[in-house]
Amino acid sequence: MVTPTAARVQKRRDAMCMAGLRPIQIWVPDTRLPDFLAKCRHQSKLVAQADSQDSSLEQFMDAALRMRATDCRKSRRS
Repeated sequence: MVTPTAARVQKRRDAMCMAGLRPIQIWVPDTRLPDFLAKCRHQSKLVAQADSQDSSLEQFMDAALRMRATDCRKSRRS
């Protein structure tokens, strides 16, 4: 017998709640809008400009990559 969609959805929701999770709703940019690409480019340029003016950012990112590489090597050994 096939379970109705609403019952399956409710069962899934109940399982997620029992696992300590809760549903949320988020709003995301509409990628179908005609000016979406232009806005992305503009925001990317602003971020790149800000990054180029932050001398400590490259050091921070290098340190983060070193930590990630170390973590990967540790997990392969175990």
